[in-house]
Amino acid sequence: MDNQILAHTKYNCTYHIVFIPKYRRKVMYGKIGKEVGEILSTV
Repeated sequence: MDNQILAHTKYNCTYHIVFIPKYRRKVMYGKIGKEVGEILSTV
């Protein structure tokens, strides 16, 4: 992982996205699914 340096700031930005298999899809319906959809749309 590369560290990015900008002026007086050093940062390391990483993402860890996990996709759920179709057999566990029922868990992602409703409020949780909407929240995850909003988060993924901003990324």
